[in-house]
Amino acid sequence: MSSGRDPRAGGGERGRRVSRAAAADRERTRPRRPRDERVELAAEDAAGTEEPRGETPVAAGAGRAPRRPADRARRSPRARPAAAPRARGPRSDLLSRVLVAVPAAVVAIIFVSLGGLPFALFMIAAGGACMFELYGMLGRWRPVPPVGFVALAAMVIAARYGSSQDVLEIGVASLPVAFLAVIARPDHRAATVSIAGTLLGVLWLAFAFAHAVLLRQLPHGGGVIIDILVGTFLADTAAYFGGRMFGRRPLAPTLSPHKTVEGLICGMLIAIVAVFVAGLYQDWLTQGDALLLGLAVAVLGPLGDLFESMIKRDAQAKDSGAVFGAHGGALDRLDAVIFTVVAGYYVWLGALH
Repeated sequence: MSSGRDPRAGGGERGRRVSRAAAADRERTRPRRPRDERVELAAEDAAGTEEPRGETPVAAGAGRAPRRPADRARRSPRARPAAAPRARGPRSDLLSRVLVAVPAAVVAIIFVSLGGLPFALFMIAAGGACMFELYGMLGRWRPVPPVGFVALAAMVIAARYGSSQDVLEIGVASLPVAFLAVIARPDHRAATVSIAGTLLGVLWLAFAFAHAVLLRQLPHGGGVIIDILVGTFLADTAAYFGGRMFGRRPLAPTLSPHKTVEGLICGMLIAIVAVFVAGLYQDWLTQGDALLLGLAVAVLGPLGDLFESMIKRDAQAKDSGAVFGAHGGALDRLDAVIFTVVAGYYVWLGALH
């Protein structure tokens, strides 16, 4: 007997329940997406990260368009590179060198022309500035600066009113004086090095500035000093720009890494030519003597420059001082002249005799 119910209705209801249970299982096993994709993108911007160009994270959804890198660069100040500082060119270097060299040359010419006591006092002032810078660089050697300054003044005055023999005697006497000054200290540590540092100023600087006064005392000595200055400074400028334009092989990388063999050759040629051309306008200077003087300047000038570079390297100093601003101190400007003026004195003394 039929009860009036359709048997297919019960089966359909059970099928729907099974379908809903299967759908719930699939929903539980499906990976969840982030609730707010904008939160993740904001976090990426705050951390400074950037997605690969043309790619989108899987979690962000395949339908989302990738963010353009240009938009992030505009919003991130760190994405914009800082402008590199402009390098100084040869023109700016030449201008700064001229601004330093011209006033110094005018002052030197004035005192060389005056001669006598004014020139001797000028040599004491210039030598004292160089010696002050030297003893400052050698501070760890613990030199005795008063001994050097007194020896400098005494040797220059002896050159003005005495002879080369007097200059030599004062220089020799500075050794026992330096010894007495060192042992008079309460602390005798590194006494030998202290004496050596003190005498370096005497032998290197005091003798050189005394020789400048001795040379000025000779006949036409003022003209010879001007020739030496012209040859030395033009050679230094030619070596600098020649090295910048043609430099390939380093000259002394452990002492002065920026000096090159090509710059040395340019400087030596200009030194010889400059002194020779200057001699053409001085009837008392023969061409042979001008060539010999120019050769002495060409050889001794670079040696003086390297000598000071060695001392600065040992003292771990870039410049000896800051009298001339970016161009360093007095010792940096006169290092070559300190050697060439001594050589010029003996060359001219031999030419006179």
